[in-house]
Amino acid sequence: MNDTNPDVAIRFRNLMMRKSGQERLLMGCSMYDTAKQIVLSAIHNRRPGITDAEIKREIFLRFYGLEFSRADKEKFLSALGLMGFSPPNETM
Repeated sequence: MNDTNPDVAIRFRNLMMRKSGQERLLMGCSMYDTAKQIVLSAIHNRRPGITDAEIKREIFLRFYGLEFSRADKEKFLSALGLMGFSPPNETM
């Protein structure tokens, strides 16, 4: 879906292209950090007392859970040593 007015999209693209590659990269990193903080806050609100390993697993699943098959997710989590945690109501 794209509901952005084409003129606005062109103006925005031109604005972004005036920034250096470094500025655009820093903007992307900042947006990722903000998204991660929102996810962390939601995880802590839903599961107080969650362990660091469980947090890593939940972050992985939140950011990438829909991108991979169940088998691939299990491989990644196993390689990271994060298998075996089963948060309530989670479907991998």
